[in-house]
Amino acid sequence: MSKIPGRILVVDDDLFTAELTGLILETVGYETVIAEGGIDALEKIAADPWISIIVSDMNMPFMNGIQLFEEVRQQGYSQPFVLLTGEEAAPLREANPEMDGILTKDEHLQELLPDMVALFLGRA
Repeated sequence: MSKIPGRILVVDDDLFTAELTGLILETVGYETVIAEGGIDALEKIAADPWISIIVSDMNMPFMNGIQLFEEVRQQGYSQPFVLLTGEEAAPLREANPEMDGILTKDEHLQELLPDMVALFLGRA
């Protein structure tokens, strides 16, 4: 399978979970970059102009997913940002309407995440 242009930054403090999330996206042709937490993500965003979208875990130490979203927006990064949560997504959507996408980490993530990324990148 050929790679789709652009890179997806996958952010999670749990490396195993980050790699699994990356694998979900790589199996449909996306190139991923892994960041272990918010600080690492900010460094990777600054160093890589080809990042097209950020997919971040919500619950991380030092900087949670919402704080990371706010920081990248403050720095002028306007690319889509998808938040992944192990909790119910609806309350997060209501509290954060400016967030591009929020998905629950459940049995449907393998189908929903690539579809959401494709929509944001205009490839649906």
